[in-house]
Amino acid sequence: MKMNATQVSYFTLSAYFDTGPFKYLYFMILTFLYILIICPNVSLIVIICMNRSLHEPMYLFLCSLFVNELYGSTGLFPFLLLQILSDIHTVSVHFCFLQIFCVYSYACVEFLNLAVMSYDRYLAICYPLQYNTHMTYNKVTALIALTWLYPFIVILIAVSLTSSLQLCGNIIDTIFCGNYSIFKLACSDTTVNNVYGLIITFLTVCIPLILILYTYMKILKVCFSGSKQTRQKAVSTCTPHLASLINFSLGCCLQILLNRSDVNTAPSVLNIFLSLYFLTCQPLFNPVMYGLKMAKIHNICKNLFCWKV
Repeated sequence: MKMNATQVSYFTLSAYFDTGPFKYLYFMILTFLYILIICPNVSLIVIICMNRSLHEPMYLFLCSLFVNELYGSTGLFPFLLLQILSDIHTVSVHFCFLQIFCVYSYACVEFLNLAVMSYDRYLAICYPLQYNTHMTYNKVTALIALTWLYPFIVILIAVSLTSSLQLCGNIIDTIFCGNYSIFKLACSDTTVNNVYGLIITFLTVCIPLILILYTYMKILKVCFSGSKQTRQKAVSTCTPHLASLINFSLGCCLQILLNRSDVNTAPSVLNIFLSLYFLTCQPLFNPVMYGLKMAKIHNICKNLFCWKV
């Protein structure tokens, strides 16, 4: 039986446990990870912006992807570092909902960005002669704007709906604020939230995945019927994208399973690892994958490094 609704001013994060003097070691490790995320992503953004030869749709979409990695990791790491050093793991209601907005909008932007990138590769490989006609500068600008504005609007509405719920407690069982963690504390009717959550999940996850699946079916069809050069081009440009998609989808699935399952049955270290994987591996993975596999970026990075040496 649920307790009566209470006026909540802060949330307690129960997933943290006392690490004693090791908290400074964990602080240094996470700080190092955050630096590893910031430096490559910022470097690749600067390289794409400063080199006119990279002012092509594919690299502009990549730039948008790297900006999103910085946005998502910044929504987690400063907060996480502060919580590790703190002995009282609490967060204000307003900051908690701000973090929910950042984390969920990051995930939506990521899926939409990957869908737009697959569409771009589909046009480049399946319709190479008409590519410049289809993928104009105005269209690229509109796609990037849609990739960012749409998630911000739908997640803002979702957070507003969650913030209006009456809550029966203030203890959440994660290391950062999640919409479902707050949702489980609700005493009031959540029908509207459930319906809206299903709608935005379909629009921001299912439809992009269907689009990606469709475009890659078409790309594979062209590859099997095309020349060796076409297959090599498809492999070199699509491999990083597919690897990024699989990595992020895995992180999302693990996070959903963690939220929906009884976290008390799993070790605390495992819960923390799965939570961190969602917002850490993709920002670490993408710069390495695209920096190594995309020939133009790889050559520019190599030339810059050789010039500095």
